[in-house]
Amino acid sequence: MLINAGKLLMVFVWGVMMFNLIHPFPKPLKYFIDVAMIFMIFMHAMQAIFLHAAFAKTEKHPRWLQIKIFLFSVFELLAWQKRQKTD
Repeated sequence: MLINAGKLLMVFVWGVMMFNLIHPFPKPLKYFIDVAMIFMIFMHAMQAIFLHAAFAKTEKHPRWLQIKIFLFSVFELLAWQKRQKTD
């Protein structure tokens, strides 16, 4: 339940950041959101790369899982971990 709420929050955050690219907010807020977006892209990409590197030799992960980890970050990792425990 809370994982899905976190994913919904991430969709909202991505939406706000994409909206800022199309229709920029006033100047001080625009720069803050631009920096936050760069940081978020960097951190989410690092998580996806590290997961791929950690399991590259033992398991193959579908590309869709890597995309979901990039978009939803820790919330998708928690959901993935929860699914692994139930299997």
